[in-house]
Amino acid sequence: MNTSILPELRARLPGLSRAAARVARLAIAHPGDVARMTIGEIARAAEVSEPTVIRFCRALGLAGWPDLKVRLAASLMSGVPYVHSALRPDESVAGLTGKVFDNAVSALVRVRDALDPAAVESAIGLLARARRIEFYGVGNSGIVAADAQHKFFRFDLAVAAYSDSHVQAMAAALLGPADALVAISHSGRSRELLEAVGLARANGCPVIAITASGTPLAELAAPHLRADIQEDTALYSPMISRLAHLAIIDVLALGVALRRGDQASRVLEKTKKSLIGKRRP
Repeated sequence: MNTSILPELRARLPGLSRAAARVARLAIAHPGDVARMTIGEIARAAEVSEPTVIRFCRALGLAGWPDLKVRLAASLMSGVPYVHSALRPDESVAGLTGKVFDNAVSALVRVRDALDPAAVESAIGLLARARRIEFYGVGNSGIVAADAQHKFFRFDLAVAAYSDSHVQAMAAALLGPADALVAISHSGRSRELLEAVGLARANGCPVIAITASGTPLAELAAPHLRADIQEDTALYSPMISRLAHLAIIDVLALGVALRRGDQASRVLEKTKKSLIGKRRP
């Protein structure tokens, strides 16, 4: 489904009532601003009543104004390119800030709603039982893998993160059924990462993938944690996909901490105490 509602609004404009058309024109002209408004604010800006705004949303097949706000925010979501396609050359700092945060919030909500609880449960179980956990990512995903290693090693687990394809291949060849590999990729099509995952699978190592649906990496993993983000990383500097991947890593880390119970609490307390002298009063 196309996440942008703006083309639909433009197509429906001729058939709308005069009042509803005012709401539609306002949303088309200023989707980012409108996505941050309350229903009362949009009614005043469009010079219509609040019930008119509600009827307008329902005419689009939405439950109400909150749903339309999410769709408008998603309409601006195309990543943060070196020159953002949703930004004007004269974009204000307030506009820039609003659009970046709106895009991120909308994407995180969509990824959260699409995550399969059973897949998350399975991933947490594998990680909690694993003798050794390794996180693989290439490029920007390598940064996410490093963040995951930083979170998990504090539970006193044997954890490593690799972003070099040669090291990934060598490390994957040593993994086995008692270990767990977490492969992170927005595209799910990196040849080097897929080769490393194949080596791990050949040794019977469980593979958890954080990637988009319908990708080669998703097909190799069990479980697959869906992170379907509309972000063209061939043209744009990845941002939203990275945030979604980091959020999923947080879910897994907290899930493992809960599984380990008091043991995790004691280990985390020790690591916190080790940093006391590192901070100025």
